[in-house]
Amino acid sequence: MHEIVTMRESVRVPPKFLEESSTESVKKALRESVEGTMDKDKGIILCVTDVLDISDGNIIAGDGAVYYDTAFNALVYKPELHEVLDGEVIEVVEFGCFVRIGPLDGLVHVSQASDEFMSFSAEGILAGKTGARTLKVGDKVRARLVTISLKSASSKIGLTMKQPGLGKFEWLEEEKKASGGKKQ
Repeated sequence: MHEIVTMRESVRVPPKFLEESSTESVKKALRESVEGTMDKDKGIILCVTDVLDISDGNIIAGDGAVYYDTAFNALVYKPELHEVLDGEVIEVVEFGCFVRIGPLDGLVHVSQASDEFMSFSAEGILAGKTGARTLKVGDKVRARLVTISLKSASSKIGLTMKQPGLGKFEWLEEEKKASGGKKQ
């Protein structure tokens, strides 16, 4: 889930940013230091949106930077268990496929790709036993998040596409047509 959160941080503002107002220089320093990082409670920090409060700066002898305690708003993404997400297949491997779901990649294990048995082919695709269903790089899919392990060094996201309303968009359209356009 995406949301705007208020955070507090002590930030080092290097000399190259000190020509601007303190608000702008703190915002630039925050963007360099926190955007793209993982906070275990808040999620992935995508963007610093506003600087709300800045303390008086502190200078440390021998360091040309100024240190500020600050409060700021940031756009974050924190995946939630059972969340349904749309994504794109970015890699297909023998054991499944990796799906880009915004700022993270998740794994759809081959056993979770479809109700139909699927196997890896030499062409780099996952193909169903009948050959009617395939998954390849670039396919758009809808999946449910079933496992989450967020760590700053290595995050693991597990996805499934076996439930009704999930799967490759083309499969969903075929199922919709087969059911006469009724929602499942």
